[in-house]
Amino acid sequence: MNLFFTPDYAKTGDVIPFYNEAAGRFDHYYLKNWNPDAPRDKVVHGWHRISTTDNRNYVETPTGIRGGTGSVILVDGVYHMFYCTFDWNPAAQWARHAISTDLEHWTDIPEEKFTADGVIYRKSDWRDPFVFWNEEEQKWWMLLAAREDAPTERDGCVALCVSDDLSHWEYRKPLYAARENQAAHECPDLFKMGDWYYLVYSNYTDGFCTHYRMSRSLNGPWLRPERDTFDGRAFYAAKTGSDGKDRFIYGWNPTRGENIWKFDPQKDYGNDYKTWNWGGSIIVHKLHQHSDGTLGCAPVEAVENAFLPGVSAVYQSLNGNWEQEGSTLRCVSDGQFSCVLAQPLPELCRVKTTLRYTGRPAQFGVALHMDETFSDGYYLAFEPSFRRVQYKSGLRMNEEGGKMFPYAVEMERPLALEPGKDYELEIYIQDTVGLMYVNRDLAFSFRMYHDGKGSRLGFFASEGTLEVMNTTIETEQR
Repeated sequence: MNLFFTPDYAKTGDVIPFYNEAAGRFDHYYLKNWNPDAPRDKVVHGWHRISTTDNRNYVETPTGIRGGTGSVILVDGVYHMFYCTFDWNPAAQWARHAISTDLEHWTDIPEEKFTADGVIYRKSDWRDPFVFWNEEEQKWWMLLAAREDAPTERDGCVALCVSDDLSHWEYRKPLYAARENQAAHECPDLFKMGDWYYLVYSNYTDGFCTHYRMSRSLNGPWLRPERDTFDGRAFYAAKTGSDGKDRFIYGWNPTRGENIWKFDPQKDYGNDYKTWNWGGSIIVHKLHQHSDGTLGCAPVEAVENAFLPGVSAVYQSLNGNWEQEGSTLRCVSDGQFSCVLAQPLPELCRVKTTLRYTGRPAQFGVALHMDETFSDGYYLAFEPSFRRVQYKSGLRMNEEGGKMFPYAVEMERPLALEPGKDYELEIYIQDTVGLMYVNRDLAFSFRMYHDGKGSRLGFFASEGTLEVMNTTIETEQR
């Protein structure tokens, strides 16, 4: 069973969502990044179509289209694919157009390719075209990852072009240009939910995330919500798709280990301490809208319903005063780090638990794939004073980690924490992929290359009082 799609011998890159209404299924596309050891007779470059009815199980078909991210629309019985290609001498990026009548056989229209104008937009970046019909203006709009002609290098933007016929495009000023990032706003996407428009884009400078902005109008202003991301560092290039009922967002959880950026430490500490690759496994979140228009993420039904009821946790106290009454484990941690272990975690499972704290803890949370001494493992640490939950890997706890890491936070998600409130956690694990949902609203993806160092589930608290309630480990599959 797979929870998160990972192709054989390859990694999933950017997903291009498309709902095939006639077939009653999603016919998504994605950019396939083959592993260095992939058998040559299996390698087929370019876009690959992945068909699914549940956003978990996929049937894959190559398309023959070679290029970068884009979008697919259906107009009067003809499918239109917009994608991008790259020239290196001279350097240029091009928006391209192809058509099909069956989603399988595509005909490129080379005379319609076009690049940045060199006036409003710099020639260096022009990719990831996203095309949609603007009902108000009665024109086709195309959004692109671009860099504007700005007074500083903080010129990343979402470019805008318009058309009457999907073939001839007029340049306009950027739809969104905050002049904040020093790289193009990649994989732009736009949708409407209720009274709000949402602009989605990804950026890898001053962070590495998929962001969103909100507006009551396509003409702006585009507002930045307090939590303007869908997930963390290990969820990128995300775009959305809808079946007319629900809207989902698709991103990739990157693998590690190929050292493509040449940043890995000289000594091999294991893949946890190597740099991220481009591409990995597809993570899908189901989006929902809060009363103020902001967005939250929950698991898709096919992932949520993949398991049968599990076994209750059985605890072994290591540090601190842990007391159990029924399905509730309670610890008053006074002036020390308190920790407890539970059963080993299988390679494929879901952990469900509820945490509640009182007092002023420095941190509390869940440990995954922990060893018997509570040393080597992974920490999902809730930190009320920082208003966040942080992911920490085990090496940072010992002397080598203290020398190695030049930063205080490995990965984090903003989360305003309140004493006395219940935090219901669902943690999905598939091999090295990890994904936690908090109260079915906040998503946090990560990777764990534990290499057999530890396997136990655990909990911890530093100061304050922690209650751990109704913890189960689910392994049996529906």
